[in-house]
Amino acid sequence: MSVRLRAERVALASVGAVLVAFLAVPVLALFATATAADVEQGLRHPLVGPALRLSLLTTVASLVLVVVLGTPLAWTLSRAGGRLARAVETAVQLPIVIPPAVAGVAMLLAFGRRGLLAGWLYPEGWSVAFTTAAVVMAEVFVSAPFFVQAAISAFRRIDARLLVVARTFGASPLRVFFRVALPLAAPGLVAGAAMSWARSLGEFGATLMFAGNLEGRTQTLPLAIYTALESDLRAAQALSMVLVVVAFALLLFVRAVARRSTEPPGAAP
Repeated sequence: MSVRLRAERVALASVGAVLVAFLAVPVLALFATATAADVEQGLRHPLVGPALRLSLLTTVASLVLVVVLGTPLAWTLSRAGGRLARAVETAVQLPIVIPPAVAGVAMLLAFGRRGLLAGWLYPEGWSVAFTTAAVVMAEVFVSAPFFVQAAISAFRRIDARLLVVARTFGASPLRVFFRVALPLAAPGLVAGAAMSWARSLGEFGATLMFAGNLEGRTQTLPLAIYTALESDLRAAQALSMVLVVVAFALLLFVRAVARRSTEPPGAAP
């Protein structure tokens, strides 16, 4: 029987290895087909500097907006019940499953020069579309659900008895939120913020549709890769490697935070 079980496990592992290989080989090819000289020359491409600076600026701005606006929302949804709360939570998650290009078109129809809110937002005819601000808006739209969902889960894991005790000692709801809930949920919030930032860093479709691909104004790293691919494969490959390294580092960070958050108090690091 043990031999049979071992054979079945090997068979299952072999089937799973096909998927692992399919996922790993393209990433390995990205690094294996480039030399150090190619990467260095690719990173010197004129598109790289402006796109890198713009990506850092817009992703940090979008992350600040997501955390500042998303944390109170996540706390409210984690404490609320009923159909309305579930409907709001579902609506917040919707951008995860909407294709990015569709998100970009939707934002253009909402906030563009002739969009649904144009008469209210732009009485002078100006439009936020195809500006740096549009990049930030697109990144917030696609990345906010990742933070909010992680924050909701982190807040729901808090022992409700701790909140009740804090209230019985006279702490106001705001004081309970800032002094009890936030510190206890901090690991989950940090992990959610990291995933949100990674999503905004890799955003392509919504940015292209709503903000365009204007060098120095709306051309982020993914858009620079798209542009460089038409003329200089080395630059596109070098930028792709940078994004993969950043994504891998963030993934390790999120896993480390998640692991530490599940360790019992006083456990050895």
